[in-house]
Amino acid sequence: MLSATIQTALAVIYPPRCLTCSNLVDSDFGLCGPCWRDTQFIGGAICDSCGVPLIGHSDDGELHCDDCLRTQRPWVSGRSAVLYKDNGRRIVLGLKHGDRHDVVGPASMWMAAVARDILKPNMLVVPVPLHWTRLLKRRYNQSALLAKDVAGQLELAWCPDALQRLKRTRPLGGMGRDERFLYLQGVIKVHPYRRRRMIGRSVLLVDDVMTTGATLSAATAACYAGGADHVSVLTLARATKDA
Repeated sequence: MLSATIQTALAVIYPPRCLTCSNLVDSDFGLCGPCWRDTQFIGGAICDSCGVPLIGHSDDGELHCDDCLRTQRPWVSGRSAVLYKDNGRRIVLGLKHGDRHDVVGPASMWMAAVARDILKPNMLVVPVPLHWTRLLKRRYNQSALLAKDVAGQLELAWCPDALQRLKRTRPLGGMGRDERFLYLQGVIKVHPYRRRRMIGRSVLLVDDVMTTGATLSAATAACYAGGADHVSVLTLARATKDA
């Protein structure tokens, strides 16, 4: 009773606002009507490897986009919740660089919803890691925040430090596809004290955004090297060439 009273008082003092435009909304962690319509959620026919939406529809097995046909993915399946453009881009950047932790709640629900068809029994949810120096500066790993809430939504175990980034890498913007993949080879490894949690297990890798897939490929390779027998990937957003 006391908790409900406190929540009511807080709602009066701090009424819920839209994640992107800050207009008042009916509930916490929501989007207003116009922002919901302007956020490009991914659905319908999608690439099974990266989750990007595809034009057309087919019932003849799995579909794959041109990028995934051209670049073989080391993971089994991949899903993304929104396109990395317009509101989707603002949401990701707000979480990544703007301390917008209020994004995590709704984002994890969107991600969990699109991930359900690629889940495996006893799956372990693992975030893509930050280098410790970047983590110290930012104070949080946005992928770990998403992974924790996604694991809770899906009732799966998670391990925030299963992977380590051994080298502080420079921003990948401006690099070509091949250069990104080469630059990130061997950068990510399984934490030696967490390897036992991964051996013989299915892993769901979580990151905030997929661009070329170079970071997720490096993390997937680390999981397989650490003993995982199946890896799928899940991101909040998927960047496309026209974004």
